[in-house]
Amino acid sequence: MSSQTFLSQTKTANSRVSIDRSFNNHVNYLEKDEFSSELNTKAKSIFHAQDKIWQYFLTLVKSAAPEMVLAEFENLFINPNFSANNEIEKALQTIILYKNEQEFRNTIKRCIYILLNTWIYSRKYQYTQILIEKLSIQHLSYRGSSTFLRGLRSWLINFLKSQDYEEVKVVASKYDDKETKNWKSRYTSYLLTPQYLNSHNSVEQRQAARRLSQQLQDKYKFDLAMFTAHSHTHPSPNDKVKNPTALGNEALRLIKNLLAKQGFFNYVNLAHIFLSQTEQLEYETFKKSLLNYLIFSVENASLVESIKMQLTQKLDLLYQHENRQPLRNGLILRTSNRMIEYLTIGNNNKPSDLFVLIASQGNPLTLAILILKVILISPPSRTYLELSISKLIDYYGNYSEEDCQWVINFLEVTKMILTMYTENVKYNLVNMEKKKLQTRRTIEENVYRIFSQSQDEDK
Repeated sequence: MSSQTFLSQTKTANSRVSIDRSFNNHVNYLEKDEFSSELNTKAKSIFHAQDKIWQYFLTLVKSAAPEMVLAEFENLFINPNFSANNEIEKALQTIILYKNEQEFRNTIKRCIYILLNTWIYSRKYQYTQILIEKLSIQHLSYRGSSTFLRGLRSWLINFLKSQDYEEVKVVASKYDDKETKNWKSRYTSYLLTPQYLNSHNSVEQRQAARRLSQQLQDKYKFDLAMFTAHSHTHPSPNDKVKNPTALGNEALRLIKNLLAKQGFFNYVNLAHIFLSQTEQLEYETFKKSLLNYLIFSVENASLVESIKMQLTQKLDLLYQHENRQPLRNGLILRTSNRMIEYLTIGNNNKPSDLFVLIASQGNPLTLAILILKVILISPPSRTYLELSISKLIDYYGNYSEEDCQWVINFLEVTKMILTMYTENVKYNLVNMEKKKLQTRRTIEENVYRIFSQSQDEDK
């Protein structure tokens, strides 16, 4: 048996004496120990100070009026004078005196999410906007000119210019009655995904992001069902049912054409058939079958060849060490996640060649259906898809709406199709004249109507 041991070696003066090392090495060990001890004490002091501040606001926001909570937050972070000399002020002073800007940022960020979470949950949305308004550089008016206060002001300004604060504004913006101008705001449910998946974010931030993302998805699902249900009626000026997509009349045409193709070989059934046929296969054979499954029913022949060529090359190289292994759920998940990368954006945070090829040439529906097929065989990959879409939005986010209209079309079509086929609302196309004839023209006219029904109603 090997004599190698993994037991930790206790650093004591006696153990060092027994080791034949130079005097300089002894000094280095001692210095490291002292430095480590100093860092440990510093870290503990900062943590205790942070926890004291967090617990204070956790308790206060649950028991006090929002106006009082806002006043306390402002007196501590935005316009402090540290005259009260209370425990919370001392806690913040501890963090600042240790000159740890990152921990100050973590402290104020979590405090903000503690307040946002509570007010959003209790539907006191107006206070989220008041908080954001107070957190503006022009509102900073620190009294006094001490080095201490100047340092605090500098840290707060840096925070307000940081990505951390941009994430705060993403959450708060959806509760703002004011109209936002950037096209990215329509896809906030995707942009929140990195926030709630990041384990380094506070529990409050992750909860706020996850809750808002789900609320936005549920609202879109409801609005789409209501829109299709009322699509056959003539809209009135007072009609509150709006088209939740940015596709205009094209949305109804797309939905009708998709539903008209439904039969036994609809997308959901195809996914079940594929999984049933491949469950006993080796991984290499599964990859070949996956490609056939994806391109099945894609009508554009030249596009099929391009997709087939690029995906064949990637799948051949994918997890080659698993080729002779029997298929298992973990492999399906990992492979589906890689497929999402091939179809959207890779780890280099640049859009994939296939994404640009298919979407930029006016084929957002084809790309959306390929993605849908992946999600239907691997539902857990939905989160990975939403993360990938958030990266795409960030990549193109600085472009004007006009310049990236093809990206927006892809986002709109994908969002609509995923809602239709992966949520608990069933869509049906019904011929109101009971004729068997089904042509593109009759489908697009009011002869056919769309009906939506909660899946729970079938039970």
